[in-house]
Amino acid sequence: MRSLFEKQDSLNAPIETFDFDSSVIPLPVKLHWHYFAEFIYMLKGSALVTCDDTEYIVNAGELITIPPSSVHSIFPANDSVPHFVGVKFDPGKFPNTTSYAPSVGDIFRYACANGMRIHFSAPLADELRCREIFRDCIGETAGFLFGRDVMLRAHVYRLIYGMFRLWIDEGLDIGSCPVRSEEIFGIENVTEYIDSCLEDNVRVADIAEKCHMSYSSFAAKFREQYGMSCKEYIERMRIYKAEEYLLFTDHDLNYISQQTGFSDCSHFIRNFRKYRGVTPKQFRLQKKLAKP
Repeated sequence: MRSLFEKQDSLNAPIETFDFDSSVIPLPVKLHWHYFAEFIYMLKGSALVTCDDTEYIVNAGELITIPPSSVHSIFPANDSVPHFVGVKFDPGKFPNTTSYAPSVGDIFRYACANGMRIHFSAPLADELRCREIFRDCIGETAGFLFGRDVMLRAHVYRLIYGMFRLWIDEGLDIGSCPVRSEEIFGIENVTEYIDSCLEDNVRVADIAEKCHMSYSSFAAKFREQYGMSCKEYIERMRIYKAEEYLLFTDHDLNYISQQTGFSDCSHFIRNFRKYRGVTPKQFRLQKKLAKP
């Protein structure tokens, strides 16, 4: 079973663009996550985009933002053949010009914690100049003209801060966004390690030791970074991996519980119901009945 983590080459490619025509490359884009933020702009058709525990129907002319470290997937919707373009970028490579202002990553985390929209209607996407910006991003990526990197960054900056301004207009108090130290304490990278050993009996104390931190300090920093405890994060990642087994294999629940790190089948069923509101068998049946 593949890892949900999708590694990005932040050093050599801090910005990635893509043009996804599902008539050529079939959907779905299965559940995955990465440290990059992602913008997806729908050119034609409709897509069902899942982001963490929420589903969005994104129609032609609309924009959806995938915050960093969010587990997401893309499926066709309404029997359409969606065509969309996207930009992925490392928020850490888009610094503010003022030392007192919160970083791009901080603003993303703060906005998500405050429930700001990530799905933008066609009129709002037009206000953000999405069609123009995505066209220029794709063009800069395809061409090898002088200053390509600078121009590409400029286009992405326009989209990032245009969205931030919309959030501010909708009530986000940017003055209350915490400005964090540049020191990450290994928290940004430790989730990659967690994702790689979900099938093992990984303990929070061992993870803290891997970050060279005390248990209490690690627990506090992890919650600050991800908005949940490390234990809850592990449980959620195990549920996501279990969903893939349920959707794409015929393995029984005992096997799935072993492969996703639950102590036994009862523990797996109990936790799955806790996060999804149904048992694994009910989830598998519902998804099979929903298929055309």
